Formats: sequence, structure tokens, C-alpha cells
Amino acid sequence: MSDKQTPENAVDYKATLNLPGTEFAMKANLAVREAKWLEEWYADNIYQQIRASRIGKKKYVLHDGPPYANGSLHLGHVVNKVLKDIIVKSRTLDGLDAPYVPGWDCHGLPIELKVEEKVGKVGVKVDASTFRKACREYAYTQVELQKKDFIRMGVLGDWDNPYLTMNFKQEADIVRALGEIAKAGHIEPGLKPVNWCMDCGSSLAEAEVEYEDKKSDAIDVGFGVVNLADLSKKLGVTVNNPTDIVIWTTTPWTLPANQAVALHAEIEYQLVEVQSERGTQNLILAKDLVESACERYKLENPKVLADFVGAKLENLQLQHPLLTDRQVPVILGEHVIATSGTGAVHTAPGHGVDDYKVGLQYNLTVDNPVGGNGVYLPTAPIFAGEHIYKANPQIIEALNNAGKLWAHVAITHSYPHCWRHKTPIIFRATPQWFISMDANGLRQDALNAIENEIGFVPDWGKNRIKSMIEGRPDWCISRQRTWGVPIPFFVHKDTNELHPRTPELIEEVAKLIEKEGIDGWYNREAKEFIGDDAEQYNAVRDTLDVWFDSGTTHYAVLRQREELTDPADLYLEGSDQHRGWFQSSLLTSIAINKRAPYKALLTHGFTVDEKGRKLSKSLGNFIPLEDIVKQLGADGLRLYVASSDYRYEIAASKEIFNRVSDSYRRIRNTLRFLLANLNGFKPSTDALPVDQLIALDQYILQRAAEVQKTIQQAYEDMNFHLVSNALTSFCINDLGGFYLDIIKDRQYTTKADSQARRSAQTALYHLVQAFVRWMSPILSFTAQEAWPLIPEQSEKYVFTAEWYDIPVSATANLVSEADWQTLIAVKSAVNKQIEAARNAKLIGSNLSAKVEIWATPDLKAVLDQFADELRFVLITSTVIVKDFDAAQGEVTDLEGLRVQVAAAEGEKCARCWHVLPDVNTHSEHPGLCSRCIINLPTGQGEERKYA
Repeated sequence: MSDKQTPENAVDYKATLNLPGTEFAMKANLAVREAKWLEEWYADNIYQQIRASRIGKKKYVLHDGPPYANGSLHLGHVVNKVLKDIIVKSRTLDGLDAPYVPGWDCHGLPIELKVEEKVGKVGVKVDASTFRKACREYAYTQVELQKKDFIRMGVLGDWDNPYLTMNFKQEADIVRALGEIAKAGHIEPGLKPVNWCMDCGSSLAEAEVEYEDKKSDAIDVGFGVVNLADLSKKLGVTVNNPTDIVIWTTTPWTLPANQAVALHAEIEYQLVEVQSERGTQNLILAKDLVESACERYKLENPKVLADFVGAKLENLQLQHPLLTDRQVPVILGEHVIATSGTGAVHTAPGHGVDDYKVGLQYNLTVDNPVGGNGVYLPTAPIFAGEHIYKANPQIIEALNNAGKLWAHVAITHSYPHCWRHKTPIIFRATPQWFISMDANGLRQDALNAIENEIGFVPDWGKNRIKSMIEGRPDWCISRQRTWGVPIPFFVHKDTNELHPRTPELIEEVAKLIEKEGIDGWYNREAKEFIGDDAEQYNAVRDTLDVWFDSGTTHYAVLRQREELTDPADLYLEGSDQHRGWFQSSLLTSIAINKRAPYKALLTHGFTVDEKGRKLSKSLGNFIPLEDIVKQLGADGLRLYVASSDYRYEIAASKEIFNRVSDSYRRIRNTLRFLLANLNGFKPSTDALPVDQLIALDQYILQRAAEVQKTIQQAYEDMNFHLVSNALTSFCINDLGGFYLDIIKDRQYTTKADSQARRSAQTALYHLVQAFVRWMSPILSFTAQEAWPLIPEQSEKYVFTAEWYDIPVSATANLVSEADWQTLIAVKSAVNKQIEAARNAKLIGSNLSAKVEIWATPDLKAVLDQFADELRFVLITSTVIVKDFDAAQGEVTDLEGLRVQVAAAEGEKCARCWHVLPDVNTHSEHPGLCSRCIINLPTGQGEERKYA
């Protein structure tokens, strides 16, 4: 009725209609209004009010993984923070005390590079202390910028007191965490190969390495057998021809550091005789690779002289192909494979993790002739002063001249790159500090925790992090940078042992850092800490890997803040953090506490376009965050996040945002209707007991209670797309497509205080109380906008409320659930026939229709319950139900139901617009039907049982 005009001859009766209120109108500029609301909320200390409402309640702690304090936010940041906010708000609805303390990762190279652009390099244009101060100031500016954007998304948290890894207290506690791990025996120095970025001039963590395609020189190189008599003896055959064991490598520049050639003990190899331009020679290759290798070398008809396993050649001496004064042994390694290459592996312990490990077994020299800038050191045996990439062609030429280059081809392959500079990295052995994965059982303890202590959402996260822990090398925690938490160790100049007072010294340094920050360490000489011992000890000046900073927040944040707990209930980040923060947190917590720092891990995917491509400016598919907020508002953006199945990649496009906008409007319009039709309703005096409600109102509350169970379970399981689906479906199907259309007549035309209207308003009141709570974790701004408009609302903020207890009838409902579903199916079938009649110009609106129904006995019994009130369910003026035996009319989609639609008989009531025979039969009320007369303010009001 709200979309029609009252006829002129009934204008006097318009005032008797109960038209809806307008307090919750659809207004433009949602984004502008959201920003204003945020100012009001935070001026009112909303977060503190939420915390106060949960004092003494059971805690639920989602620990925030710190974003890096550099650069503007993008859609991926929003997905992450909104997911966290939805969880925190839904757990608060559960009645739990769910604090949210945001944090930032503040040290490290990206900030250094930004500051270098402004003030210059340390030691060139600025001293280290001034540089660190500039880094700290820059990081603060980035935190404030990002904080503003996070708040704008409606994320509620302790934004006035976040954790920052550069806070003096946290820097001190990071050092203390290092001390705890050292005390537990997990930290050791070593000259080991690490990921090294030549542009950074520093080692990299595993999580700082990404793989991209690179073009490389792939070469097959022969290592000549020194003593053929030894080979003959090992194989039991006479070998007379010069013999090469051939290796395959894509890093020619590592050959000067070669110390051995590795075979696999159990792989089958062959000694083959070949004819080349160099004459008759022998090659040793894996049996399965002889054919493919000889094709590469353009050699035909290789003659097999012997078959043997790799173990036969252990300790056989080979001549280095570049260095005439170096002979290297054949060794055995499990890492050798025979699926590609030659089955023999060039081994340089200073340039590879597997090489280093197998080298330890054979006591090989860890030789690193390459400097941090990628240039061969002055002490290098050859190519001193040459950059490794410029040396590559020279090495290849030298091998060819020596007759040891069997093949050379350029290939494109996946290769590790620095995630900051996007440039290829190298493996390079340098003195570093490591957390050992195996010395004290850290790896196995971590695997046990993954298996027994941690829940995973989605399930595949378990195998992902497990496989990474199983295969990861020792963790290099030292960096050669300026802006970072120190490793405050004192190492003996001769023995390399830590100072015997290391635990006490760690605490002394930590207390100093609490007062002065990390400069408290860097600006002091060793003598100020260890006195005369400084003559025998060197102070370590390396910084900690930033993954150690963030990885120890369980110690430096969760354990230190009273409102938090260690372990946390949940860590939530993108899928890349299985090799990053999830892993660094797990390892440091196992090392310190012998347990995981979290009870569960939730992993979300990355944002991509509709074609699955990463969002980027270069591809032209990047959508600026401010544009999305202008289009959708923060609530629309939050609904986009919640509607996506975050377990997979999250597609973003303007078309998707338009669909989200449509869904938001449906939800908001539903909320608007609920509130508008509570105009003048006072629950304390006007609400009816649930057992006195009309059957339809009882039914919708029962449905709402079922939907609430679904929504609560979906929130608990963190299936937010199921929440948004349930919200939208309830709006479209249960409310918009059924209930709300039916009660409009009752709401607008019955007497204001009649049982018929009060029953509907009672149901609407309970619905809106529940509905606003359902949506509040997702559509936070809209929910709070509506919250104070609910009649007699006692709480100021929806965010301090708990789930609403929807009343349902304690006794049997008047109409069973099965019968309601049958009626809904009948209504759908009838609507199709009404639409057909309207298209055929037989009728105008639904209320101008007379509907005749022929139904089978079971179906008729359901419809007969409603008697004359069936017309209100079907929103027609007349409904007649007949036995199916004499069926006429149109066949419908519903078996056992036939329908005929015609124009209703009578005149149109000026007030309710029903077409009825009794209109104009009451002289004192011309133009009205009998039902409208009793619903006038002077009438006795209408009572109903069903609809």
C-alpha cells in the first residue's frame, strides 16, 4: 500500500492509515556520514566502553600480525583487518572479552631505503645514530597514515595504544626473547650459506625470498679423474681413456668455490666411451641420463664400459676444471637426483645449503670468495675484483679452452629473488647467527605442536606449514643493517665463545634499551658492559632479522599486556605467512615456551582480478582503495570481504563491487522497513506474548530463530560468506519475498492498537533486535546507525550487546513448519498465474484479482486452515479454494494445484484498496469496506488468528 496513492474520494480516511515512520531513511553520501560517526564513536571512547562491558568475562584473543610500517594501504590490507574485526565483534556478541590490540612492524630495510633517499647513506652523509632517529620518525608517520585508514574501515581496537616493534619497551623485550632462546641452547654462530641480496648488502630470511623467472647460463662441466688406476680398481675394469665425471649447473660463478662432486650412493651410473672432437674419452653419467646428456653434447653411439652404483666412487679424486692446484673428492649425498642434469652435483659448501650440509659430513672447506656486493674478493683464486655476473662468460670461455665444457645453453627457470628489490639473490657463506632447527629438537617440537596443538582454518594450512618446517634450513637471524634490534652478544676473539655472563648482560642491555631505545646499545663501547674483558671479546654489531621482531610478539606483547593472553586463541594472516610470521612465531615460542603461541591459525587468500591476476598498476587492474570507499562506503567494502570465501583468492572488480552494492541496498532497505513500521510502538506496553501472536508472526520468529542458529554457527566457524548469504537470503526470501509483503496491509490498515497490528509490530521488534546484531560484525556502521532507533533501546552501542534471545512459542504453533512451506509453494505458483493475468490485461494490481484454487485433499486441508485470511497471504481481494475433483483453471508447477485468475467482483475500497462487494454499503462511511470501518479509530479494531 505504501507505493500507491489514496483515491480522492477517500482522502478523509488517509489520516487513519498507519503509515511507516521515516527515521531510518536511505540517505546519500554514506562514506561522508561514516567518517562523521567514527569521530563521534572515538570521542566517546567506544573501545573502552566495549572493554568495560566484558570485564570478568572469558577472554578470546586474536593477536594482530603486524603490517609493515611503510606505504599506503591496499585492498589486501583491508581484507586482513576486516576479517579480524568481524571475528572480534562476533566473539564479543558471544559474550566474550575479545580485546583487539593492533600492531606494526617498524624496523628493517624498506624503511632504511626510504630514509636513505632523504638523508643519505650511513657513514657517508649521516652518522648511524642520526640515521636511526630518522628511521624512527619515518616509521611513526607511516603508522599514523595506515592507522587512519584502518580506523576508517570501522575496525575497532586500542588504536591509541598499539604495539610497535620500535617502542623502547618492546625493543627491550625482543632482546630478552633472544636471551631466552639462547639460554635454551637454540642459538649458534656459523659460517653458513645464506640467502644474500647484493642490493641489500645483507642476508635475507626465507620469507623475504620470492621466486621469479631468470635467464641463466646452464653448463655441463667435466671434472677429470686424477688417477685412472684408482678408478679401474673401484670399478673392476681397466680404464685407459681420459675420464670426466660431468656436472650440470646454472651458476658458473660458483665453480671457483667448488670443493667436491656429489653422487648418490644408490643411483646407477655408467662409464661410457664417446668419440668427440677431442678424441676418445670416457664420461661418467647417471644411467637414466646418458641418452639425454649425450644428445646435449652432440655425441652419438656412446659405448657402455661399466655399470655401477655411486657408492663405488666415494673419495675418488678429481681435478678441478678451473684451478690446476686443486683436486676435489667424490662424495655421496642424499640430495642428488637422476631426473635431470647428469646425476652428479657440483658441490660448493659456501654457496648452497645442501652443499653445506653434505660438506659437514666430509669436513669440506666452506670457501666464499664472493663479497657482499657480488664481486670476487681480492683473495679469490681467480677473477678477483670481477662481478660474478661479468665473470660468468669468462668462466665459460676458460672451461671451453680447458676442454671441460661439454655443453652450454641459456635457459629460463624459476630462481630466488629479493622481495624488496626484485633482483636475483645468491647463496653466500658469511659469519651469521642462527637458530638451529635440530641441535635441541626445535624442528621436531614444532612438528609435534602442528600435529597436536593447533587448529587450522582452512584445513590445508596444516600440511603447508608442516612441509615448510620439515624442509627449512637453520634460521639465520642476523642482519648487517643499521635500523634494527641488536644482537647484544660478546664473542671471544679466539674461541668464538659467548661471554660467560651473557644472560646477565642481556638483561643489562634490555634495561638500557627500555630507557634509551636501541641506541643504548649501539652508542656504547664493549668496555662499558664487560670492563677489561673487552680486550678479549668483540661486541656483535649485527641486527636481528625483522621476522624475529614480529615472531616474538607472543613474548613482547601477549605476555606483557594484561588484557591479552599467551597463547593467543587465533593468529590470522594471508597464506604467505606460513613461511613468514606464522612460522617465526611458532619457532620462537617453541624455543622459549615449548608450546605454540596460538591455538588456531586462519589463512586467507590474496586479492586478484576476475581473471585471477594479481592486482597491480602495471596490469591496469588496480583499484585505488579510496575509489572503492567512495563507491561502497566502508560498510559496502566490509560486505565485499565477508561475502568472499577467503579460503581462496578473492576476486575484485567494479562489477563485483556493483553486486555487493545491490546486496547492501537489499539489507538496508529491509532494515529500513523493520524500523519504519515500529513507529509509535512501545515494547514495554504494546508487545504481545509470543503465544498470542498471529500464526504468521509466530512463524517468522521461528524462522528467524533458525536463521540465527545458522548465523551464530557460521560466525563461530568463521565462515563469513555463509553469514552474508544467510542475511541476504532471509531478506529476500523470508522477509521481502513473503512476510513483509503480507503484513503491509495489516500494518497500514488495521487499527493502530489492534491485536492484528500489535502482533506484527511485536514480531518486527524481535526481528530488528536480532537482525541488527546479526549484521553488526560485518555492516558495523549501518547496524549502529539503526541501533538507537529501536524502540526503548537500553544500550548505547550495538557492539556491547550480546545475541538476542528470539522468543518462539513454547506450545505448538497454530500452523506447522511443513504447512508453512506448502503455503509458500502455493503462493509462488499463484503469483505466476497472477503475473500472467496482469500481462494479459485481465487484471491490474494483485488486489484487483479474484483467485480460484483447485487443490488435492492434503493441499486443500493446508489452505483451509486460513479460511478467508488466505487472501491476505496471497495479497488478493478474493480467494476461493475448491476440491481438485472438479478442477478447472491453469496447471501450475505445483502438483495437485490448479489456479484461475479473474477480476475481483465489487468496488475498490478507498482505504485498503481491496476490491470487495461490501464497499459503499455503509452510508456513514462511503467508499469503505466493512473491514476498514472497524479499523477506524472509532472502531473496535480487528483480530486475526492466522495471517
